[in-house]
Amino acid sequence: MLDLDFTRMLLWLPAVIIALTFHEYAHARAADRLGDPTARYMGRMSLNPLVHMDPIGFILLLVAGFGWAKPVPFNPLNIRGDRMKGMMLISAAGPLMNLFIAFSAALVLHFALPDPRMLYSDAPLVRIMWSIVYINVYLAVFNLIPVPPLDGSKILAGLLGSDEILYKLERYSMIILLVLIFSGFIGMVLFPVANVVIGFLNNLAALIASPFVGF
Repeated sequence: MLDLDFTRMLLWLPAVIIALTFHEYAHARAADRLGDPTARYMGRMSLNPLVHMDPIGFILLLVAGFGWAKPVPFNPLNIRGDRMKGMMLISAAGPLMNLFIAFSAALVLHFALPDPRMLYSDAPLVRIMWSIVYINVYLAVFNLIPVPPLDGSKILAGLLGSDEILYKLERYSMIILLVLIFSGFIGMVLFPVANVVIGFLNNLAALIASPFVGF
């Protein structure tokens, strides 16, 4: 069992690094495009994984399937145009990047392995590609939970047009998040939702690849 878990962790390691790095890079890039250079000045607009990793969040994502990186700092006062809309776009950039990466990995699998039996083989490269799909979707869905400091809380505030709810919840945010994690509530919600998303992305990738894989 220990060997199997260790093997799984090794196979998931590239996916975890890719998922966390591109998630935070997307936040930084979106903030910079919207007029706030804070992340760029702090060296966070980078694809170097070391500048984004949070040790606890990294380990949790590796062993449990959900986790986080160091939040990308941004100053809402620097955002051009509607501040609340800008915060929502910056927050949504990370999960959207993860979904894009997951879909891209599924598409590569379907183009590279037209035989459905090969899609689910035990070949290490195939398992790594599937781990990229799964980990990126897990990270996206987890971060869309509307509890500070997760991205979903800022997206919800943007949709409501007020960040008052953020200020009320922020002081209790880590307590709420830890209770949700260790009570098993997040797992009960996260994995079923993530599996639906994975199924949709996989079916979409198969549909797009199907006209080409016969050649």
